Amino acid sequence: MEGFSDFVIRRRRPLLWGSLGMALALVAFIPRNEFNDQFVKYFDDSVDFRRHTDFVQDNLSGMYQVHYSLAAGESGGISDPAYLGKIEEFAAWYRGRTDVTHVQVLTDTMKRLNRNMHGDDPAWYRLPDSRQLSAQYLLLYELSLPFGLDLNDQINVDKSASRMVVTLNNVTTKRLLALEDEAQAWLREHAPPTMFVTGTGPAMMFSHISSRNIRSMIGGNVTALVLVSGIIMLAIGSLRFGFLSLLPNLIPAGMAFGLWGLLVGEVGMSLSVVTALTFGIVVDDTIHFMSKYLHARRDKGLDPHAAVRYAFSTVGMALFVTSLILVAGFFILTFSAFKLNATMGLMCALTIALALVVDYLLLPPLLMKLEEGRK
Repeated sequence: MEGFSDFVIRRRRPLLWGSLGMALALVAFIPRNEFNDQFVKYFDDSVDFRRHTDFVQDNLSGMYQVHYSLAAGESGGISDPAYLGKIEEFAAWYRGRTDVTHVQVLTDTMKRLNRNMHGDDPAWYRLPDSRQLSAQYLLLYELSLPFGLDLNDQINVDKSASRMVVTLNNVTTKRLLALEDEAQAWLREHAPPTMFVTGTGPAMMFSHISSRNIRSMIGGNVTALVLVSGIIMLAIGSLRFGFLSLLPNLIPAGMAFGLWGLLVGEVGMSLSVVTALTFGIVVDDTIHFMSKYLHARRDKGLDPHAAVRYAFSTVGMALFVTSLILVAGFFILTFSAFKLNATMGLMCALTIALALVVDYLLLPPLLMKLEEGRK
């Protein structure tokens, strides 16, 4: 550590500007990251669930579904031609989306019944003209079902609402939420108020969980940054050094996400917790080094160069050993078949490794630059 500290002191200017330049270059790639997720890809190809979902996607329809309960506004209202025409328009709008593979809607059943009752003439594959005829078709269809079967998976008991199921490709979280927003806009503009409803289902649930978790973690990280920074300022008794500690605390996570944006470019639910998870570890390393540096300056009366050498000799090896252990521990998670664990472990290991580099190569030159010429 003494030899390494001599190297850092001799090369403090190239290390300072080189480290800052490298950090800024990596941070510049952060905007390349896109908040996105696909819950069926949470598992590796070695997991049966993933292989089965891929087979369904390639050979059948898809795993992502959005469910709507479209209300008619009155009991028996699903037989109203105006209601049937409106949900037919909504289904046609969804079928025009490139991500949609299938739409299950009541109007398809009604059109097929109308055709069947007219000798299977293709010209009669359309919705019935009257409410009474639609109700009779529906009653006839229910009575013809085998024992134990009914239409309760498509319509409710008093026939005041019907269900529409939209099946999609393996879309991302961002695309699914955008598609749902477009559907809500269509319902507001074209459908009566009684039909307005939000899409539901496991796909929507996971998409909202991922989106809200990411936004909440960003807000939590900002709050933690403000509180921790204030505590550091109080602990070391210096506003100047407190603000200085923000750089080595924030830069490692910024560099890690910039590198991730350069190589991958997709941030999901697992990566949203990385900053909060590693922030305490990164702060600990910075506090250890700065506390020894300030102890050497204030209590021992050493100049900045000698104080840096003292800090390296007292905590330099401890920072290296603890960081190495933590990087190895988190890196083990990268072998997990569960993507959330694997990507989180890789990102945490990368952030802690970059934090050690920053504490070794950027923080000491920064301290010497700040106190250059001071006794």
